[in-house]
Amino acid sequence: MPELQTFFSKDGISVMLDIAICIKRFGRWGGKETYAVEVARNLAQKGHRISVFACLADPDLLEGMTFHKVAACGAFSNVLNTLGFIDATRRIATDGGFDVVHSHERHCCTDVQTLHSFSYLSGMDQYSGLRKIEQKYLSPRSLAYLWLEKRQMRLPWLIAVSSRVAQDIDLHYHRRDKVAVIRPGVDIEAFHPHLVKEGRRKARARLGIGDNELAILFVGSAFKRKGLDRLIRAIAEGMRLLVVGTGDHLSLYKKMVTRHGLSAQVSFSGFIKDVKPYYAAADVVVLPSRSEAFGMSILEAMACGLPTIVSDNAGVADIIADKVNGCLMRDPDTLPDLLKALSDADVRARMGKMARETAQAHSWEKVAAAHEACYRMIASEKAA
Repeated sequence: MPELQTFFSKDGISVMLDIAICIKRFGRWGGKETYAVEVARNLAQKGHRISVFACLADPDLLEGMTFHKVAACGAFSNVLNTLGFIDATRRIATDGGFDVVHSHERHCCTDVQTLHSFSYLSGMDQYSGLRKIEQKYLSPRSLAYLWLEKRQMRLPWLIAVSSRVAQDIDLHYHRRDKVAVIRPGVDIEAFHPHLVKEGRRKARARLGIGDNELAILFVGSAFKRKGLDRLIRAIAEGMRLLVVGTGDHLSLYKKMVTRHGLSAQVSFSGFIKDVKPYYAAADVVVLPSRSEAFGMSILEAMACGLPTIVSDNAGVADIIADKVNGCLMRDPDTLPDLLKALSDADVRARMGKMARETAQAHSWEKVAAAHEACYRMIASEKAA
C-alpha cells in the first residue's frame, strides 16, 4: 500500500471528512455488511460525517450517521439489482460534495471500492472447453458482470480484504497501483476468552455435548464453497460437529451425515443471530474452504482464544502461523489428522493463547484507522 498522507485544513489541523458509504444492506447480516458497519461506526465515533446509502439499514446501528434510503431495483435478478443500485447511487460521487465515496458493492462510479470476494473473472477458471466459452462469452449474466468488473478495476482506489484477493486482481486484471489490503477486524471485547471460560459448561449442556467430546464448530453459508463436505468426512468417534448457517442444498448434507453414520454426532442449527454461545461450546473452529476471500468466523474464534483449522488458500491464512496460532490445511486428506492433533487439550490451550494475541492486533478500531488513513489520501488527491 502506498505511503498514506493526511488530509489537512489550511491551518494544518486534521479535519473531519464527509464520507459516503454505499452498501445494499447496512447491518450485521453477513461478513461484508458487518465490515461496513463496524468501520462506519468507528469513524463516526471519531467525528467524521458518515452518510449511508443503502436499500435497508438497521436503525440501531446508525447512531451519529445520516441514512439515505436507496430504492431497491430488480429484486428478482442479481444483475439488475446491482445495476439498479449503481444507477441510484452514482450521482453522489460527483454531485454529493463528499470527500470520499466508498462502495462495498460492485460499482464503477465511486472513489474506492472494497473487494470482499475474488474476481468474477477468476470464477471462469473452474470451467473448461465449451462450458468456459459459454459462461464467458454467451451468458448475458456473465457478460454483464465481466463488463462491470472491468470498469470497477479502473476505479481510483481499491481495498482488498486479503492479500489473496489483491493477488487475484493482479493476476486477472494486472491491477497493482492504489490497491490497499485492509483485512476485516473483530470485536475483541465481545469475542473474548472469558466468553468461552464462563459460558462453556452451560453452552455444552444445552447442546448435549459431553465433557470428553471434541466439539468442532463450522460457521457459514455456501456449504460447498466452504468445504462442509470435507469436514463431515473427517468426523471421527468422540467428536461432535456443530454446523451454524443456512447453506445451500441442506438436504444433501443431511443425507451425507446419515450415510456416514454420523446422525448422532452432527447437528445443523441454521441461521443463528448470536453465534457467541457456539464459540463458548466449541473446542475447535474449522473452515476447510475451497475458496475464501477471508473467513471472519476464524478471526472471531481466534479472539475467543480457540484453535482453528483453515485452508491455506483462504484469505485469513495471511495471519496464521501454522501450528503456532492455528493450523493450515494444505490438503483435505490431512484434516482428520489435524483434528486428532487438536484432541490434546494442552495443544489447544497453547494454540488458543497465541490466537488471541494475534486477534488483538486486528480490532475494528485498528481497521477503521487504516480506512481513515486511506480516506485522507483519497481526499488529498481529489483536492489537489
